Amino acid sequence: MSTLNTKDAATRPLIGVSTYLETKASWGVWELPAALLPAGYPRLVQAAGGLASMVPPDDPRYAADVVARLDGVVIAGGPDVDPSHYGAPREDRTGPPAHERDAWELALIRAALDSGTPLLGICRGMQLLNVALGGTLVQHLDGHAAAPGVFSAHTVKPVPGTRYAEIVPDPATDVPTYHHQAVDRLGAGLIPSAHADDGTVEAIELPAPGWVLGVQWHPEAGVDVRVMRSFVGAAGSGA
Repeated sequence: MSTLNTKDAATRPLIGVSTYLETKASWGVWELPAALLPAGYPRLVQAAGGLASMVPPDDPRYAADVVARLDGVVIAGGPDVDPSHYGAPREDRTGPPAHERDAWELALIRAALDSGTPLLGICRGMQLLNVALGGTLVQHLDGHAAAPGVFSAHTVKPVPGTRYAEIVPDPATDVPTYHHQAVDRLGAGLIPSAHADDGTVEAIELPAPGWVLGVQWHPEAGVDVRVMRSFVGAAGSGA
């Protein structure tokens, strides 16, 4: 590795991305439990100027120690949040619980909020951010996912005066989407910063100071790096 590349890597913010935890995954001759992360996440972090690090579930007591070693935290998409975390009964179309991942990612979110570490929630990550701050979720809505395993697209519109509107000033943007749950009651301090045409809250944020944003869509499945670039920039500046 050249000296120039070494220096470049040393100045790039270290971004931790939470992972999927699967009981069975296959590669080569192996079929084992695995901590997984779709390649779009690290690629997006790298394209935005950051160094990506996978953060698998651990004992929630260690979340603050992990966050202290990172410049920014991304909570990735994944399974439905257990409705017990926001005091609701489970509905028929809510997916099976992911207890270990819920506990770990909620702890990461709270550690990032407590320490002022820049935080980006993507899909499930946005929903968990809302729940961590006392909000609730709609457990099922139609029209925000195509066939299983296939991203669709819809339009989101920023709320004027928000951080998201500053990052993406376009009056409307088509984004990759795949979800059936959404924010219902907002958590403490959060404000909506984008909506879909049907009124669904598509982005939430905590007003400055600090950098805390959640998006309901999947930027790692698209080509627009503006949200991630803003996040990585904040992580690099210590904002």
